[in-house]
Amino acid sequence: MTEKREFPAFPYKPYSIQIDFMNALYQFLDKGGVSMLESPTGTGKSLSIICSALQWLIDRKEKRNSESHKVDGNDDEDEPDWMRTFTPNEEDRATDDNKTIKSPFPLRKERLPQVFSNPTEGDEADLNDQDFLLEEYQSQDESSPGGGNSKRKPARAFDTSSSEDDSDDEQCFKVFFCSRTHSQLSQFVKELRKTVFSSKLNVVCLGSRKNLCINEDVLKLGNLTRINESCLDLQKKKKSQVSKKKNLGANVRIGRTKASCRCPLLRKHKLQRQFKAESFQQEAMDIEDLVQLGRQMRTCPYYGSRRMAPAADLVILPYQSLLSKSSRESLGLSLKNSVVIIDEAHNLADTLLSMHDAKITVSQLEDIHCSIESYLGRFQNLLGAGNRRYIQIMLILTRALLKPLASDWNLNSVNVGLDTGNPSKSKPCGACSMAINDFLFSLNIDNINLVKLLAYIKESNIIHKVSGYGERVAMLQKDPVAHEEMSKLTSFRAFSDMLVALTNNNGDGRIIISRTSSSASGQQGGYIKYVMLTGAKLFSEVVDEAHAVILAGGTLQPIEETRERLFPWLPSDQLQFFSCSHIVPSESIMPIAVSHGPSGQSFDFSHSSRGSTGMIQELGLLMSNLVAVVPEGVIVFFSSFEYETQVHTAWSNSGILRRIMKKKRVFREPRRNTEVEAVLRDYKEAIESERGAIMLAVVGGKVSEGINFSDSMCRCVVMVGLPYPSPSDIELLERIKHIEGLGDSDSVKPSVTLVDDSYYSGDVQAGFGVLKSCKRRGKEYYENLCMKAVNQSIGRAIRHEKDYASILLVDARYSNDPSKRTCHSHPSNKLPKWIKDCLIYSTKGYGDVHRLLHQFFKHKNVENSSETNQH
Repeated sequence: MTEKREFPAFPYKPYSIQIDFMNALYQFLDKGGVSMLESPTGTGKSLSIICSALQWLIDRKEKRNSESHKVDGNDDEDEPDWMRTFTPNEEDRATDDNKTIKSPFPLRKERLPQVFSNPTEGDEADLNDQDFLLEEYQSQDESSPGGGNSKRKPARAFDTSSSEDDSDDEQCFKVFFCSRTHSQLSQFVKELRKTVFSSKLNVVCLGSRKNLCINEDVLKLGNLTRINESCLDLQKKKKSQVSKKKNLGANVRIGRTKASCRCPLLRKHKLQRQFKAESFQQEAMDIEDLVQLGRQMRTCPYYGSRRMAPAADLVILPYQSLLSKSSRESLGLSLKNSVVIIDEAHNLADTLLSMHDAKITVSQLEDIHCSIESYLGRFQNLLGAGNRRYIQIMLILTRALLKPLASDWNLNSVNVGLDTGNPSKSKPCGACSMAINDFLFSLNIDNINLVKLLAYIKESNIIHKVSGYGERVAMLQKDPVAHEEMSKLTSFRAFSDMLVALTNNNGDGRIIISRTSSSASGQQGGYIKYVMLTGAKLFSEVVDEAHAVILAGGTLQPIEETRERLFPWLPSDQLQFFSCSHIVPSESIMPIAVSHGPSGQSFDFSHSSRGSTGMIQELGLLMSNLVAVVPEGVIVFFSSFEYETQVHTAWSNSGILRRIMKKKRVFREPRRNTEVEAVLRDYKEAIESERGAIMLAVVGGKVSEGINFSDSMCRCVVMVGLPYPSPSDIELLERIKHIEGLGDSDSVKPSVTLVDDSYYSGDVQAGFGVLKSCKRRGKEYYENLCMKAVNQSIGRAIRHEKDYASILLVDARYSNDPSKRTCHSHPSNKLPKWIKDCLIYSTKGYGDVHRLLHQFFKHKNVENSSETNQH
């Protein structure tokens, strides 16, 4: 057995499971490749990752340095152990900070290679029509895809490097840590600050412009896409100012002209260099700290943090920035020789795929078509043959994409390759799905070379020219629509993303065509969406480049599904996997399957029963009783915001809500993420006032994913039903059909055929029909989606060794059924082991539940009182 290492950077005396976790991670990093580590929420997973991975990084660098010293004949230089002494050579640090770094940031934007480049240096501030005229474009022959040739110079965004920089920084070992949400990354930085690594290593936190921009004029736009576009727009070179200086006799060099930028926070490159140096001198900084430093120094923290990445030892960043290849290239991130740690990896496959989806709406297509026609009408006689040809192709494409969204278009006529079993049944509305090739053939656009068109869009800068002209015309006509949230640039971005999607392999994804429809939530506009289904190729781009890729999470089961979807090339017996139990003793949790309410009614929150008055009232009676026995905070999880609203309204009308509020204050999770913090603050104050509180939350919402409710914040989690996603979701059904066919080499077609296409109009029962036709993988994936959401939600409560809470799983399907308990798909079998081992499956009625809870909290109260007296 491998000797256990010590991890001196761990700030406390580690638990045995934390030592095991850190040793396993260290060994996995030594071996390289793909590994999975599972550690329940509340077990100090982040701190264990930090102390093991960064110890490994230091050891690796020391080993490399000592080897190079031996080669250089310097082995007489006996350096002290970095990890034990933590006495960095300040001269070396200063040298590192002043290294010259060759620009590590290729000028590319997310998703589309340089399609959204900046306008040329010749663009003036006071624009006239000539500024929107495209320069001559000559396309090379068809044998050279994308081999266009424009006379314009390549566009440049703000240069995040300086002439003094050096590319050596990129080649050193790094650790990349990524998680899903901004709050999770901030929490990781807080944990990092508890260790010596925070001040002894170069650490940088990367985020979006929305989180890091400090230009108030840009920030007030609110929408992420508009913030991105406005930021890039401000980086146009302002030639008019330079000319004015020359006329006044100012001695202005050409080099200074190129650096001119209309964003006041990017004009001084010296400040950007100082920002990097200052950040590295501080202990690890999170997004808020970087924003504060940027404000103090009057320089941009977004580009400032990007400048820091090549020299950093630890890069902390969101999923999108690391898992999307185009985003990595845009940020200049090289994964070579590096360690990639992906936290909260329980839904990694779906998250990765969703990044590569593309969607364009009817209104966006109409906006693009109108803008191109208007542009062509104004400049047709001034454009060269190359430009005219490609602009005509763009018009043909927009018209073609609008066809299937028209009310007179029969969706069944384009439903090629989809076995409806009833082709005569025409659907005037709803949606359908198609393979890429079928879609292109049905619209008669299969002969268009999309790769060459995308190259033209990238090189010619047509998108900025056409949208800029369109915005100007709208402004002159005082058209208020032009300045609404959806700008023309946003429409063109969606169009380009869709073209990129259509260049994917035929079997990689599906095209969804959805018509305009009316629903309870209002009018739903028609759209075309590409849904990516295959993640293995995308994930291999990360695995092939990095030294090691670590998937970490509280509940990663079932690991076989993740392996099949992301790294099927890796045999099951070669997957490195580690799992540990919880630090909380079994007597500190009380999980109960609640099958019946106080009046004896059986709980059934399945889709067909949950909306009944009787079920909602029985749940209300349960909550009325719980608030009398559970102290402090209670969190109730519902399957959706719609169902939570339905329940809350019914309780208000029946008077049950008033009964609950006599004991505890009631709070509701807001739909807007920006409002969550204020609600949580009020919730905490109510608990601290000793009155207690209930939070009505939603599975998959902010409360269930990234927020910890330790101690009094949550003494009881109530999970209402089994939160299965709606089977009427066409995208979900496409994923299920694809997963059902994984591993089947005899056919590339989905193994599930549809008896009828009526579910596309939102028919839930027909959706269930598709699920029933699944034999194994598809059905299991659907069940796993539900149980992963349950596990994520109930894991919010227990956060440390001394914590305690009850967990109520309210639905008869959770309870003991001897005939189903042995079945793998029984919900309880997919619960984390630390909960499953303590779960009380069966009670004689609600009276038993009440008695168990009363004894549990009474015992904990006595324990706490005795501990207080001892202290």
